[in-house]
Amino acid sequence: MTGTRAPRTVDAWVAAVGWIFACGVLVALPVLDPAEPDTVVAAPGTLAWWLTLVTLTAQALAVSRARTTPRASLLVVAALPVLLAASGPGVVYSLTGTLTVLAVFLVTLVLPPRDLRVLLPAAALLVLAGESINAIVTGTDPLPVVLGSAALQALAVVGLPCVVALAVAARREARMAHRGEEQALVRERDALVQAAVADERTAMARELHDIAAHHMSGIAIMSAAIARQIDTDPEAAKRSVQQVREQSTAVLDDLRRLVGLLRHDDGVATRSVETVAALRDLVDDRRTAGLDVELRVSETPGHQLGEGVGPLAQLVVFRMVQEGLANAAMHAPGAACVVDVDDQDEAALIVRVHNAAPTQPTIRTGSSPGFGLLGMGERAALVGAHLAYGSTVDGGWEVRLTLPRDTTHPPRTTTDQLPGDPA
Repeated sequence: MTGTRAPRTVDAWVAAVGWIFACGVLVALPVLDPAEPDTVVAAPGTLAWWLTLVTLTAQALAVSRARTTPRASLLVVAALPVLLAASGPGVVYSLTGTLTVLAVFLVTLVLPPRDLRVLLPAAALLVLAGESINAIVTGTDPLPVVLGSAALQALAVVGLPCVVALAVAARREARMAHRGEEQALVRERDALVQAAVADERTAMARELHDIAAHHMSGIAIMSAAIARQIDTDPEAAKRSVQQVREQSTAVLDDLRRLVGLLRHDDGVATRSVETVAALRDLVDDRRTAGLDVELRVSETPGHQLGEGVGPLAQLVVFRMVQEGLANAAMHAPGAACVVDVDDQDEAALIVRVHNAAPTQPTIRTGSSPGFGLLGMGERAALVGAHLAYGSTVDGGWEVRLTLPRDTTHPPRTTTDQLPGDPA
């Protein structure tokens, strides 16, 4: 909205068109419609004619401010003809109603209905007074006829443009409401897209972290071993270099598989199946890389390891152990690690990764800590598992994942006693 000191451009154009129309009729009326003997028409050049022209001009100026100062503009437009009526302009007086109609229409568009309850009746009374005075000064009709005619004129001049303006305003509000709903839907859709993108970024971050942490921690351990072996045991150093190469190749292969999964929606990229049973190979790989790690499995005879746990949940277990061993290698060098898989519980699979206190200086990577545990927590939440971690009494660290089994899986028939949780 523009400032109150400058009329709106649209209102100025409306006022100009209304003024041109009324003045054109004022000039042409005496020529096109010669007055009858009992009809008073202000001839061009007379005082009444000039007063009518001045009144129309003043009304046009007020109409140009109709939506800037609506109350004052409408009252001025309706009151000016009352002063003109005393001069007896006759038939041309009705031309003032043209600009009054425009003023009522514009003011009704801008003001709320509660503000019009007093303003419009006041304008109608002014129109009624002006029409009545003009009819009394220039005519001979009885007063009841004059008042009835003036009332009809006031109703037409004020009521009809008010009804039209209210209909236009209602349609405009409905259009704005519809546009607001569309914008709300667009914002909601954008929010859903952003949430989906954020979820995808989080999932990719977890995968990249798991891949990098698993292999890079092994490379860091073997690199530290090479630095000690290169002078004392060259052959062992060569074997460690070969293992570094194998780990580097493995991380590149995993990254290629991950990129392939991201580039192909049909899943043409292949990758290894990471399950609870694959923990044995994972522990063997870490042991080969130089980590002192032991795998302890408590399982029920006659049942497959991880039975009753879905593929996604088994991936969560694998990643948790992978991250736990990577953290142990990075933050507790030389410490003995134990991976304990308890698969005897009817209701849940319990997996622990415990490492003792470090016996060598911690490997400094310069990276920000905490994302591995955050990723493990997010993965656990996806499958309804419970993740707990913290320091132990021996100065080490333990991560424990309790994963509920699928309720649709048939119950086990074993009655073996469950082992107690370690301190």
